[in-house]
This record gives sequence, C-alpha cells and structure tokens, in this order.
Amino acid sequence: MDWTTLKGFRDPERARAVVRGVRQELERVDRRLGRKLRLMEVCGTHTVSFSRSGVRSLLGDLVELVSGPGCPVCVTDQADIDAMIETARLPGVIVTTFGDMMRVPGSRTTLQQERTRGADVRVVYSPLDALKVAEERPEATVVFLGVGFETTAPAVAHALLEAEARRLRNFAVLSAHKYTPPAVRALLAAGGAQLDGFVLPGHVSVVTGTDGWRFLAREFGLPGVVTGFEPLDLLAGVGELASLVAEGRAEVRNAYPRTVQEHGNPHAQELIRRVFRPAEAVWRGLGPIPESGMAIAGAFAAYDARKRLELELPPSRVPPGCRCGDVLQGKILPTGCRLFAVACRPERPIGPCMVSSEGACAAYYQYEPEAVEAALAAVRRGPGGAGTRPTGARAAAPVGGSGEGA
Repeated sequence: MDWTTLKGFRDPERARAVVRGVRQELERVDRRLGRKLRLMEVCGTHTVSFSRSGVRSLLGDLVELVSGPGCPVCVTDQADIDAMIETARLPGVIVTTFGDMMRVPGSRTTLQQERTRGADVRVVYSPLDALKVAEERPEATVVFLGVGFETTAPAVAHALLEAEARRLRNFAVLSAHKYTPPAVRALLAAGGAQLDGFVLPGHVSVVTGTDGWRFLAREFGLPGVVTGFEPLDLLAGVGELASLVAEGRAEVRNAYPRTVQEHGNPHAQELIRRVFRPAEAVWRGLGPIPESGMAIAGAFAAYDARKRLELELPPSRVPPGCRCGDVLQGKILPTGCRLFAVACRPERPIGPCMVSSEGACAAYYQYEPEAVEAALAAVRRGPGGAGTRPTGARAAAPVGGSGEGA
C-alpha cells in the first residue's frame, strides 16, 4: 500500500480502510517479533495528536507509542528555566515569552508568580512582537525567551537580524533553542531505549528535511518515518513503520511529502546558521549533549542575554518525585509517574510535561481518561495498589535489534 498518497485526512470511510491495513501490518510485526511494536513519537505535537485523535487507543493492543524529547518546553533544563525567571526579577528588564512558559515551575517560582509580584513579563505571539515592545520601551531592556527547536529558531534569528538592522540596542534573546537530531542520537547512544522505530517530527523535518534523520538507519539500524498530524497521517506513519519492521528493513521514509522535502528548507537553515552556533546544551532527562544547543553567534553577542545580564543563580532542583525526564526518554509512560493525575494536574502542575500544550502528561490527562482513572484508582487502593499502576514497561528489542542494517 502506498501510504504517501492518502487524501481526505479525516474521511471516516477511508480511515476505517486504513485502520484495517495498519492492523494487518501490525499483526505481521507481532508474529515476527512475538510482541507489540514499540515506537517513539519524537514530536510533542504527535504525542497530543495520537491521544486526541484516538489513534493511540485504537491501536494500543498492537503498538506501544512512547514519547521522546520533542516537547521544547519539557526538555528545557531546570537551570535554564531558573535563569529565565531570574531575568524577569531584574530591575529595568521586560521579559517577553510564549504563553506556555508562564506556568512552568522553576526551582522556586514561576514566571506567572513573578508577574503577580510586579515583574514585567509579557506574553507575545512572535519574536517580532517582542521587538515591537523594545521599540516602544527604549528605556528598558527587553529579553525574549528563545525556547524551541529548528521550527522556531528561524523566526528568532529573523528578529535578531531585524534588531540589528533597526539598531535596537535594548533587545536581547536568552537562547535555549535546541537541535532535535542530536538528542535522539544521544538517547540511542546511551543504550537504554528499547525501540523498534521512530515516528519522526513533521514540523522539525520541514526545516531539517528527511536528510537530518538518515543516521537512524545508518548508525543504529532503526527505521523512521516522517509524518504529519492528521489522523490518517498518524496511521500512515505507523503503517509504514510496521511494514519496514515486518520486512526487517532499516530505512528513513517520508510520509509527509506535501510539506517535507528531502533536504528541508535552505532559507530557514541559513537563518539559523547566520545567527546561532552549535553549542553544548543540557536537556531535561538527557543531560548535556554536545552541539545540540543554539548559542547566539559571536557577531550577535550584543543581543545575547546570557552575556549582557549578570545572573547569579542558586543551585537548581527538580521537584521531588517528578519523572518528566524519564517520560522524555520513553522509559515510562506518564502513568508511570506516581504524581500523575494525583499530585500533578493541569491546574497545579509539578513538572513541565503537565504544563506544556505539547507535554505528554498533559496529553494523557486531557485525552486518555482511562489512564487518569487508573492512576486515581491506584491511589484509592492504597500503598500496595500504587505499585500496580501501568508503567508502559514492556519487553522490546534492544536498539537496532529489529533492523537489519541500512
């Protein structure tokens, strides 16, 4: 079946036919492996789409879908979040940010809490909005919090180039931008993940192209499929991966050709190259990864908030019991965290995975009612019952075990 020519992405009849085809492929994998297929959805938007569309529960008896390091807010290290909050506390500084950072808990407080205490923290919808604030408030230093992957970095790079062109000296960026492929490589190189393949991110791949993921097959003998976000996109991605695993083929394919090209977006790549340079970055759950971060290049040092602001930060600490780091490595499902749905809920989040609109815990809480009920039932059963909570831990092939080389 050609999974790349699907049309009518929400057509029920087409969906039913596709589901039958995908299930046949998954059953073929089950016979070959003797267990369910285990795939990682790298992208946080995929995580949400799998749950919201019902595809996760529809195929749950044949495939286990675990989250990866693809939610930008979630993977931002606690020390970086603390630095952003501390920036907001500085006199004469206006912090501008996307809305999903407001409630992310730092070690001691949040941006939202600091705003209630008088800090000037403003939610913007684009980096250019932050630039406008800088023009309107020349007496203040306006700092934009740069959080995101290859998808958002080009817009931030464009804003910095605009700031330079307009000679705006009161604008700066606190960059926590990251490259996604190095994190996936580091996760696999660590050897702890047990996966059969990857549902690769559609958004990031628009910039990187499918080329950016070839290392999966070449270095680790694993297949990957770039796909979109509609229900039939998701099914197409899982179906393509099931076919590859069933046939023992490690390849990287594109099931999202209407948006993603092999070599990506050269203009966006050039913007990133002009303004940022690869640098070590610390990822929540994964630790420091060489050349996975986007530091502001020397030519734009005047706009680098890390260099302009002298921040003094006490040691950071992760909230006790929070297992966001394990969720982001696919070690557990959100239901494997004892805080999920009990102490950690959307209205009172403890970890970033429950805050972000792309967070796995938030997606499960909102769209997987059975998971929430299971977590609450475990608490009702008492200490002995808590150990029966679903953890998502399953026997799966070690890295590269399902492929036969590129």
